[in-house]
Amino acid sequence: MKKTKDELQNELTDAKRQRDQEQHRLQRAENRKEYFEAASRRQRNHRLITRGAAMESIFPAVKPLTEQEFYEMAEQLSELPGVFPILEEAVSRHNAQAKPEAG
Repeated sequence: MKKTKDELQNELTDAKRQRDQEQHRLQRAENRKEYFEAASRRQRNHRLITRGAAMESIFPAVKPLTEQEFYEMAEQLSELPGVFPILEEAVSRHNAQAKPEAG
């Protein structure tokens, strides 16, 4: 059966509406992805800033250091005996405390 011009026009209109709906769904999905990625970046930035501030609070002498000088000092500190066992203990304590919450 041959379709009339009006039927073909209606099909075209429906197809365009479906295309537009799919484009809007895709845009919403992209917007959600960007929102969650931005939230992750904000959380990371906040963590880095607060930890950097903690370092300056505990060791005020680091304030005038350049970034390179600070990294060199941090590398030297990391090579001191006992630093990594302290770090491992702190992480272990954290993981032990976080386990009950995850379960």
